[in-house]
Amino acid sequence: MSMHLSAKDNETVLVLDFGSQYAMLIARRIREAEVYSQVVPYHISAEKLKEIKPKGLILSGGPGNVYAENAPQCDPEIFRLGIPVLGICYGMQIACDEFGGTVNPAKEREYGRRKLKIERPGDLFDGLGPETTVWMSHGDQIEKIPGEFQTLASTDSCPHAAVRSDNHLFWGLQFHPEVTHTPTGNDILHNFLYRICKCSGQWEISSFIDNTVTKIREEVGEDERVVLGLSGGVDSSVAAVLIHKAIGDRLQCIYVNNGVMRANESQEVEKRFREHFRINLRAVDASAKFLEKLKGVTDPEEKRHAIGHTFIEIFKEAAGDIKNARYLAQGTLYPDVIESAGISTGPASVIKTHHNVGGLPAELGFDLIEPFRYLFKDEVRKVGEALGLPHEVVWRHPFPGPGLSVRILGEVTGERLEVLRGADRVFLEELKSSGHYYNVGQAFAVLLPLRSVGVMGDERTYEHVIALRAIETEDYMTADWARLPADLLERVSNRIINEVRGVNRVVYDISSKPPATIEWE
Repeated sequence: MSMHLSAKDNETVLVLDFGSQYAMLIARRIREAEVYSQVVPYHISAEKLKEIKPKGLILSGGPGNVYAENAPQCDPEIFRLGIPVLGICYGMQIACDEFGGTVNPAKEREYGRRKLKIERPGDLFDGLGPETTVWMSHGDQIEKIPGEFQTLASTDSCPHAAVRSDNHLFWGLQFHPEVTHTPTGNDILHNFLYRICKCSGQWEISSFIDNTVTKIREEVGEDERVVLGLSGGVDSSVAAVLIHKAIGDRLQCIYVNNGVMRANESQEVEKRFREHFRINLRAVDASAKFLEKLKGVTDPEEKRHAIGHTFIEIFKEAAGDIKNARYLAQGTLYPDVIESAGISTGPASVIKTHHNVGGLPAELGFDLIEPFRYLFKDEVRKVGEALGLPHEVVWRHPFPGPGLSVRILGEVTGERLEVLRGADRVFLEELKSSGHYYNVGQAFAVLLPLRSVGVMGDERTYEHVIALRAIETEDYMTADWARLPADLLERVSNRIINEVRGVNRVVYDISSKPPATIEWE
């Protein structure tokens, strides 16, 4: 049971995903404009769309070439439903090809910022000047537009950078309005939603909460119980409070201490949920068993699998005697799903395995409740705030399911865990005391699989290296490294080297996502 609003509940604009890593970002931008959006596979049928009755459709970009054999193709009847359609990059090329235009490799590929010259203002470009900056990322482009199309805008090397059909039902953009590198992108999408699709802006977090609570109550029988694997992070914490609002004490949370948590984290989680939220909580300390399973393991995917399989074993045992337990609740988010290639049947690749996506329900024999499967992190935080969760819980930085095991490069041992816990504690303390903790999206320390030479007390040392990572992000799909003040980094480095035995060098990670991921493993 994936909790989300359907078109029956709210006006909806659907994003047809052709394998773009930015499909989720398009949906997020639409929701920011207070219109509900959901990503669906590119091959969804026109008949299914008739049932859903969306206000508009957006065709995403993708890595394919429309002229290639087996290129991803949508149902051509979607262009004849009388619903406004916006094609972005590959999505624009699909439509132009369908209506008799010509798509070929560009003589000059466009990547990065370009100056867009708007030749036909109004409608999609209402409120914009004659020129604007846009973000291009394409190797193919429209060489000849269909006969019933008009060119709206161009760049120096792309003569048909924006097009429109004569019946005003298809609009195409060769550039990407969804990325922040297109400064007027939100304005363009807003025009599509409100001027062209005639949306009224009904999407609110309060309506999501009310609908989800109602659906959970309807789904979960009076004698049935829901089990939730609590991590203490934002997603599972907000999910617990939301589900508790729906069914009260029929929710049973289980917290498993996997031995790779941060300093004092397990004690804080238990206290918060038992004393503050007053939610049923069963805590299991299985740290010794997890560390035994991690012994000798160095590959990050093997670490994830070892922790995941051990968690299933421990969780199943802990939940075994809960009477009438039918459902398993998880805090799965939209980015989790797309990075595990769970939403798209297109050519999107698996970036990494997420601990809470796939496999778990079948292993445990529960039906699944994922109230946030179609929400982004910032939306979950809005839900948490609306439900009255404390600020420090709602705005807590994300923490990976495999815990510190994927922030220790190489083998996970008790000694290495203590080193990393100490360094991470210092980093977070300084970020909070300086007021920078809530200004960054995520921050943590990483223990590297090497040692470096140092000098301490006139003696040569050969000890651990700690890397610090802090990023700024809106959606965790892309991220930039945080420009923390030099004096703050200096204090953190000095404290770690002086307070954490076994460390003599601290470095700062200045990589962005992409090409790097946020976590190191």
